Amino acid sequence: MVFTPVMLIHLAAASSALLLGGVVLFMRRGTPPHRLAGRVWVALMVITAISSFFIRTHGHFTVIHLLSLLVLYMLTMAIVNIRRRNIVRHQRMMIGSYTGLALAAVFTLLPSRRLGYLLWHALHLV
Repeated sequence: MVFTPVMLIHLAAASSALLLGGVVLFMRRGTPPHRLAGRVWVALMVITAISSFFIRTHGHFTVIHLLSLLVLYMLTMAIVNIRRRNIVRHQRMMIGSYTGLALAAVFTLLPSRRLGYLLWHALHLV
């Protein structure tokens, strides 16, 4: 097994979103830098979610793909809520999306999963 271009795009977007998301959550809210970083984070998350649909185990979708659908919904609702100035719901959706990203990363990077196996194998750890 080797990394396909879609896998590399997915890994780059997901890992960037994981790092940037942690920063955004601790930035001062409502400032121009927070908004810009948030927009970049949402774009990375959309790339991550959409690219996941092209990565399948034995040609089939898995539970993680349901999480991708949920994240796309939550990102949409986060944008809708901030435009309506409903900050609390916006925060819940963004924190939920980031939590989903972190959980997906943990489960995806298990050595028994395709991406996890490829990563750990590339690092010569399995």
